[in-house]
Amino acid sequence: MQMLSLAEELKSNEYPGRGIIIGKSEDGLRAVSAYFIMGRSENSRNRIFVEEGEGIRTQAFDPSKLTDPSLIIYAPVRVLGNKTIITNGDQTDTIYEGMDKQMTFEQSLRFREFEPDAPNYTPRISGVMHIENGKYNYAMSILKSGDGSPEGCFRYTFAYENPAAGEGRFIHTYMHDGNPLPSFEGEPKRVSISGDIDEFTGMVWENLNSDNKVSLFVRFIDIKTGKYGTRIVNKH
Repeated sequence: MQMLSLAEELKSNEYPGRGIIIGKSEDGLRAVSAYFIMGRSENSRNRIFVEEGEGIRTQAFDPSKLTDPSLIIYAPVRVLGNKTIITNGDQTDTIYEGMDKQMTFEQSLRFREFEPDAPNYTPRISGVMHIENGKYNYAMSILKSGDGSPEGCFRYTFAYENPAAGEGRFIHTYMHDGNPLPSFEGEPKRVSISGDIDEFTGMVWENLNSDNKVSLFVRFIDIKTGKYGTRIVNKH
């Protein structure tokens, strides 16, 4: 698969929706993850990321303007031992609870499907990073409506063992802006990863559409020690 510029992928897409990037730093020493949210409505844009334990949660920036919390207030990131779970919805909790009961990532998601937000039927995108004994692998998933029909659910899981340094995979909810919004298609994109945590965070944030971007989370985890650094950027 062709290596793409993450900056160009972000810059050229006015509305990818919500996105997950997982990979490995250029020096091969750190597991890299990022999650961003965007919004077109006032309700979607009225959000910030706040830290919660070892993970994060979305929160209304102005509680008085919150109209429907059902699909916008959730914990995108949770940590279960040596596993970091990242998703675009409350399926974070489903994966956490399933894996805590010794179920696999894929098995945990069998209980969920795409979001019930007709006519978009937004895909549920998820990722899990596993670091143990100096080894690192990750997996990503997308649950989509059946070619736009709510009658069927298409389930795709992609697993990456011993990922190469300086590259990652990028999956997002929508191909581009539209009405209804077209769901992401194909495998997660192979993208380049460069810089330290601050350089990487700045690159992602600067290349997201200035009108639609809402919040960004980035984490670099030392593969040998498990220690991590986190950056959160909120438009508000």
